Amino acid sequence: MARVLVTGAGGFTGRHLLERLARDGHELHGVVHHANDEAPSLLHRAHVADLRDLSAVARMVEDVQPDKVVHLAAIAFVAHGDAAELYSSNILGTRNLLHALASASRQPQAVLVASSANVYGNRRDGVLDESLPPEPANDYGITKLTCEMLARLYADRLPIITVRPFNYTGLGQGEQFIIPKIIAHAKQRKAVIELGNIDVARDFSDVRAVVDSYARLLNAQGAIGGLFNVCSGQARSLAEVIEMVERLSGHHMEVQVNPAFVRADEVKSLCGSRARLESVIGALAMPTLEETIGWMLDA
Repeated sequence: MARVLVTGAGGFTGRHLLERLARDGHELHGVVHHANDEAPSLLHRAHVADLRDLSAVARMVEDVQPDKVVHLAAIAFVAHGDAAELYSSNILGTRNLLHALASASRQPQAVLVASSANVYGNRRDGVLDESLPPEPANDYGITKLTCEMLARLYADRLPIITVRPFNYTGLGQGEQFIIPKIIAHAKQRKAVIELGNIDVARDFSDVRAVVDSYARLLNAQGAIGGLFNVCSGQARSLAEVIEMVERLSGHHMEVQVNPAFVRADEVKSLCGSRARLESVIGALAMPTLEETIGWMLDA
């Protein structure tokens, strides 16, 4: 049993990761931003800390003395309107955590840092693998690429694993994200849904497979120092997603394009290769997008 510290433990990904790690019998510690935040019940202990406060992060790390760390805490919504908050939360928060871990009296065995496939930018030349140079096309992608650079900066002091998840979804994801929004409209039997460009294509994964890959990377020989795509390997357009939701729910909606939802820096297509990931952890069981949508519709 390891003592695992998860930042962003109360978020969508964090809650699913805690369920996965609990099956391995680990002692789970989670970082929450505010004292009144609802802490997941699976936590051995919740720790209140703003990752932008280095002294608070250092005290928390020294208190927990984790064997393994998963850094999920970030503003993950690409269209987040406050650039200052986006940059300070994602970049300064990551830097402070890595610095506190590197300076701690007891070093962790593995530190997994979640980046994003948004670092690839607007590439449309087939399946993207980790050898392609990053070209982020929005502020969110820039912050995540900077986090990767911070991970490299601390790589000689910490056993870091970096992951680039492509889009993923599942039960509990907020309705500001596209698939939960479409599903919520279908469940509420709404006649109209306002969306942006539905011709963009995304590589959608199931959150349960994503967190399974994270848990396995923490224990995998050869993972330390690695950079890994986490993806399904298949791009689906939002038009296809809408058709799938309508078919599974039995409800048809009129799609209206709202210009306010169309971003000038929109990444047109993202599709990844998970060959490197599976070379380290073995085969990753990925539910089909239809199975994932069905799970969300049935909840």
